[in-house]
Amino acid sequence: MKIAIQAADLDNNRIDGTRVYLLNVLKYLGKISPEDDFFIYHKKEFNPELVPPEFTNYVIKKVSSPFLWTQTRFAWEVWKEGVDVLWMPMHNAPLFGSKKTKKVVTIHDLAFKRFSEAFTKGDLFKLNLLTELAIKKADKIIAVSQSTKRDILEFYPEINPEDIRVIYHGFDAELFEKRYSEEKRNSVLKSYKLKAKSYILYVGAIQPRKNLKTLIRAFESLKGSGEAEDLKLVISGSKAWRWEDTIEAVEKSSQRENIILTGRVSFEDLSIIYRGASVFVFPSLYEGFGIPVLEAFASGVPAVVSRNSSLEEVGGEAVEYFDGSDAGDLSKKIGNILKSDEIQRSMVEKGKKRLKNFSWEKCARETLGFLKS
Repeated sequence: MKIAIQAADLDNNRIDGTRVYLLNVLKYLGKISPEDDFFIYHKKEFNPELVPPEFTNYVIKKVSSPFLWTQTRFAWEVWKEGVDVLWMPMHNAPLFGSKKTKKVVTIHDLAFKRFSEAFTKGDLFKLNLLTELAIKKADKIIAVSQSTKRDILEFYPEINPEDIRVIYHGFDAELFEKRYSEEKRNSVLKSYKLKAKSYILYVGAIQPRKNLKTLIRAFESLKGSGEAEDLKLVISGSKAWRWEDTIEAVEKSSQRENIILTGRVSFEDLSIIYRGASVFVFPSLYEGFGIPVLEAFASGVPAVVSRNSSLEEVGGEAVEYFDGSDAGDLSKKIGNILKSDEIQRSMVEKGKKRLKNFSWEKCARETLGFLKS
């Protein structure tokens, strides 16, 4: 079978969960299905950290176009190749193409429907347009959680539920369970002015939906109690969109000197930063899935997560939940964990068990099966 994959997002400078998803599925497709041919299309140069692996059945095609790439050059290349299946891992699809080519689209989330105020007007228009096009043109849809599937059926009720398959994300076990020398760990942490087990960690983009201002208020309350004198807050991730209010909250915080913004870090540095954390906090108001929660589990770090959207599907009973709008609740939950070695050990153990439900290989196998069904 000939399968085309739109992989232009792997050219992007900013790394987010959707790009991590695509990269990791590509690490397995060629290996688990050597009898199929995969045509992987992109526009420019791959981000050095997002380069897909080389398999004999992978044909990497770099094709550029100055205008509406997906609808012009990419659509033409796919039609010309005469593929059996087209997989669009993001919310997009060509308007035109061969009727013989089955189209499968992954929908990660409909945050722009739930939290439209968190997006710029331009992005909101684009997301609504492209997602509606993708859903209408798709023969089948992959949803990354039951939460996302419910949202698709709510906002696009004309879709047949049987055409949607929920396929969970995984985590990079090789990276986040990797053993490093003490010298290496200390060197990386020192470069970010950190000491092991002396900081709260958030990993992800800086944008309104991630609810980082609530995390900052909770941290201020925790520090104000006098019980966390040496504790720091680490926000690890790139600026995405409408990040200005969050950065302003950091700059005006009474604990500014104890808040560290790492910006974008390498995957290897990130795995070490995870492992050095005392507690991982994911305060997001809405997630299609929430890969960082699994990364915290794999790193052996207790996780505090807001109770909403898909996050209960991912966290199960292994995390401590809090009301995403309540900084006091978050501060209390973090404090309880920091005070108790027993709670920490129990949460880490539950997190490790929870990981057995997720893997990128499982995700890739289920994705391939759905593409070929």
